[in-house]
Amino acid sequence: MNRRHFLKDLGLSAAALPFLTGLPGLNALHAAAGKPKQRLIFVFSPNGTIPWEFWPDSADGKLAFKRILKPLEPWRDQVTVLRGVCNQIRGDGDSHMRGMSCLLTGTELFPGNIKGGSHTAAGWARGISIDQEMKNFLQSREDSRTRFGSLEFGVAVPDRADPWTRMCYAGPNQPLAPISDPRQMLGKLYGQTKDRESLTSILDDVREDIQRVAPRLSAEDRGLLDEHLTLVRELEAELQRDEQQGDLSHPVPEFDPNIELVNDNTPRLSRIQIDLLVNAMANDMTRVATLQFMRSVGQARMNWLGVEDGHHSLSHEPDDNKEAVEKLIKINEWFCGELAHLTQRLASTPEPGGEGSMLDHTLIVWLNELGKGNSHTLDDIPLVLVGGRGHAIRGGRSLQFEKVPHNRLWLSLAHAMGHELKSFGTAKYCEAGALSLS
Repeated sequence: MNRRHFLKDLGLSAAALPFLTGLPGLNALHAAAGKPKQRLIFVFSPNGTIPWEFWPDSADGKLAFKRILKPLEPWRDQVTVLRGVCNQIRGDGDSHMRGMSCLLTGTELFPGNIKGGSHTAAGWARGISIDQEMKNFLQSREDSRTRFGSLEFGVAVPDRADPWTRMCYAGPNQPLAPISDPRQMLGKLYGQTKDRESLTSILDDVREDIQRVAPRLSAEDRGLLDEHLTLVRELEAELQRDEQQGDLSHPVPEFDPNIELVNDNTPRLSRIQIDLLVNAMANDMTRVATLQFMRSVGQARMNWLGVEDGHHSLSHEPDDNKEAVEKLIKINEWFCGELAHLTQRLASTPEPGGEGSMLDHTLIVWLNELGKGNSHTLDDIPLVLVGGRGHAIRGGRSLQFEKVPHNRLWLSLAHAMGHELKSFGTAKYCEAGALSLS
């Protein structure tokens, strides 16, 4: 009898299932299989990086981080930096479009009527993205199937749909929109959207079920359940405060990128989304997730950093504009700081029903659509892997490759999770096989 049937036989409502089905003591299938969980998270930030403050040095066999990667210092031994990985996809669309929508798909864009810069117009990507490929693979196996398969989180992603805003694809011409509103994500995770007028608690609907089942749980499961309920309660309280103050959702930007705004509460929204992501994975609602910060060509004005210029415009400034470069470094330091917070949350959470921390069983991939903003290069994409011990990826290294297609990296990640793909995306870029990361 699997965990879901067990809970239903106790007479519990459907509303209680999200709180209970992820408890390891109730997951008979996972225990019987004896296979450790493997998770995968992609974190995206836009508009390239500042290479001389990003790529680390290697001293005495150890990574020496520059300014941008400094927030990851506590996990240096679990960080792998990849240099020389390139997006070699060509064809229709400008570099930002191909950088964004070909990033996880590894294949060309369809012809279309969306035009950027001086390049040809284009449409959506021609294939599935690697996150969705891995979702489908894990969902096909009984021992790794989860409620959602994958979750797509956004932070300040504008309410528009084009190749500059979408990196996840369920298949050809099937872009997936990230969810940027934490209230909407909370409603998705727990099967209901709270009425903004009454602001009743999700926990009100499950209180009796929890009281009924709690005496039957192991001490470990009761502890995990208490942590789960506490986090949901805290998130609800924070969202309720935001609702009362009227400043939860960042404003929807106009189409004109020169007037795109990002609210000063974006850092707080980012932390809420990260908490929701970790909570969903801790409760085995998903093992694949994406966290997309803003968009390609985005003109976010990050006032909380003292940066009032649009991000994309800053990224076009020449290298000798020291003021612009300093602002871009601050922006990328902030993105890395959010990655570090995600890492810390995973590292501080014991693996449910297993050994070590959640970070030991999770691989985070931080990536960008460009190598450098003012050149629009798709070479030397800034790529950082964090975690991955359970994926047999050895950290504490900076690996140098010679202009290898990024398709080969996605093959490596698929193989590390047991999916023996022969190629991914455009096949000709996979002829040399997967990259060696072990």
